[in-house]
Amino acid sequence: MHTDFIRFRTSLVYTIAFVGFLWLVKAIETLLSFDLGILGIHPRSLAGTVGIITGPLVHGDFHHLMSNTLSLIILGVGVFYFYHRIALKVFIGIYFFTSLWVWILARDAYHIGASGIVYGLASFLLFSGFFRKDSRSIAISLIVIFLYGGMVYGLFPVNEEVSWESHLLGSIVGFLAAFIYRKHLSVIQLHSITEEPSSSPDEVPFSSTTYHHTAQNKGKELQYFYKQRKYPEQDDDTEKLTTK
Repeated sequence: MHTDFIRFRTSLVYTIAFVGFLWLVKAIETLLSFDLGILGIHPRSLAGTVGIITGPLVHGDFHHLMSNTLSLIILGVGVFYFYHRIALKVFIGIYFFTSLWVWILARDAYHIGASGIVYGLASFLLFSGFFRKDSRSIAISLIVIFLYGGMVYGLFPVNEEVSWESHLLGSIVGFLAAFIYRKHLSVIQLHSITEEPSSSPDEVPFSSTTYHHTAQNKGKELQYFYKQRKYPEQDDDTEKLTTK
């Protein structure tokens, strides 16, 4: 329980730090009375390449920022808690590649806001369950569907003022990240064994192989017998893992 609390606290700190930075950017923009929309992603223009980094940090107004804040916190904590070994890679990948693809493929306009990241995180959590097929990942997928199933409407060009391209491309990046990292172990699912497992049937099973070795000592033949334990489907130098 203590480990779970630390993991949750760390996940919350990472997520709140990013969301807090978004609010700081908006506060500075408001205080200076300066429109940072020019730092958005302007597709296929050299000046617009800066938006690949800055675009997700800029929001049109506080309502726009607020609409992304709660989703970023929930989904961000979900990714960093349940998949924290790969969470940072997933987040950076979604951030960068969503922006890059928007710059390459989106319509000629300034695209701003973190909604592409929201869709990417939701897509990652959703499809990770389908690819991994373990009970916990599937449960997370079902929760995402329940909470964010309505987001599917944001994938279509129903509102010209909304960057549906960011939503769609973010979802694709999240899907690809879930597929690429589908075999990476999650700390919430697997733990290394630090003590010698028991041979009890209720414990992790193992097979024992008996080896025979003969040696000479002062003209006398000595025989040694020893056993080597081998865990199922693992090589001798592989870390021993068990499902919790």
